[in-house]
Amino acid sequence: MKSEVISWFRIQEMFRFDSFHMYGIIGVAIAVGLISIQLIKKFNVKDLSGNPITIPPKDPKQVTRYIVGGSMFGLGWALMGACPGPMFALIGSGLTIIIVPILAALAGTYTYGLLRDKLPH
Repeated sequence: MKSEVISWFRIQEMFRFDSFHMYGIIGVAIAVGLISIQLIKKFNVKDLSGNPITIPPKDPKQVTRYIVGGSMFGLGWALMGACPGPMFALIGSGLTIIIVPILAALAGTYTYGLLRDKLPH
């Protein structure tokens, strides 16, 4: 809430390229993730059960799938002005109108579940 990453205004600002605010936060998150993964690999970090943490490489044949899926996710994010995770934080902050996008997200997930066997994976 304090960083305003769940703010509809900040999200719209980002997609209109009016502000660096969200890109800065996302960029820092990417940098922290990259550094963390490199440290996990370098020091062979283990999970709480003592098993080594392994990160399998992505299948290069799946690039189109990632691009299409990411574009659909981004389009939905831009149209709704809310990312799926923060939608629940918005309800907690008292913005009950976000129930409409949550119901739409649930309907989309249900539809995907019905069509999953017919879609290329």
